[in-house]
Amino acid sequence: MAQQNGFRRKLLLACLLTLLAASACFLFVPGLNTASKTTRIAIHRGMGFTAIVDELYRNGAIKSKWPALLTGRIIPELHKIKPGRYVITPGMSNFLLLYHLHSQKQDEVRVTLPEGLDLRHVASIMARKLDIDSTSFMAAVSDSRLLDKHGIKAKNAEGYLFPGTYDFAWASTSEEAAGFLISRFRKFYTGQLKTLTLKNGLSETGLLTLASIVEAETPLDREKPIVASVYLNRLKKNMPLQADPTVQYALGGAARRLYYSDLATDSPYNTYRHKGLPPGPICNPGAQSILAVLNSANTGFLYFVATGTGGHNFASSLTEHSDNIKKYHRARRQSHTLK
Repeated sequence: MAQQNGFRRKLLLACLLTLLAASACFLFVPGLNTASKTTRIAIHRGMGFTAIVDELYRNGAIKSKWPALLTGRIIPELHKIKPGRYVITPGMSNFLLLYHLHSQKQDEVRVTLPEGLDLRHVASIMARKLDIDSTSFMAAVSDSRLLDKHGIKAKNAEGYLFPGTYDFAWASTSEEAAGFLISRFRKFYTGQLKTLTLKNGLSETGLLTLASIVEAETPLDREKPIVASVYLNRLKKNMPLQADPTVQYALGGAARRLYYSDLATDSPYNTYRHKGLPPGPICNPGAQSILAVLNSANTGFLYFVATGTGGHNFASSLTEHSDNIKKYHRARRQSHTLK
């Protein structure tokens, strides 16, 4: 009997050692369960460990799910995998695969936001580049907690998303991405610029509102201080700004040619119907447009119209402005004739 019990113990020990050896093989021997070619996987926020293993299996990174699940059960620390996009080289062991996902830094994406985009267009770009959707980004830039955190006294962050080229973690949240862009404006908007803002009789929101109109009116940096002077002169004379881009903003939707009927649109952003600045920015202006407002040209101009060949003609009187409009129409006719 004692001899039989001894044999059983030895058999049980042998089975246990075999099981441990097999488990160790699945844990540490390269290539037993992983793909023989490079694969890629995207891990989104909120994915649990089992869901990540399911994705690895669907992606073809592993041949069977249970060895990876067992590896994670034996070493629970490997459950901590950050959201991100990962490249998985062939022939890894289950342990090395999970450790690779656990230890890698989040990948970064370079995002360029041109000057003059409104919130909807910024949201669209961010959604294309990062692991977020445009709806969540729009919600984030209107969240009172985010606005309060960054000292924004407006209903949303329009005007505060500072244009530029930046590197974001692909898995950034909408709140993180919006907060970063606002912080870039805060870094740009120094104490000296705040003093200039007050000197020009503007609030922070007023500055960004006027800069956004300048941004929408001309892409030419050399013209921006002159355009700014026109609107500042009109404000001083209590004249309506009559800025077409504010009407376009009031209409919403895709940019299009404006008609006379559009100028009657009932909106506080319609500067043909309402004097003074509109309630807030109509886009996110760049540094040059902001500086153009703070350092506007010293002119007596009250009007401007496109030349038809690039840039604008400026005028101090309606008579001169009418002449410039005629020049514009002549230039357009000549352009169509040449085509």
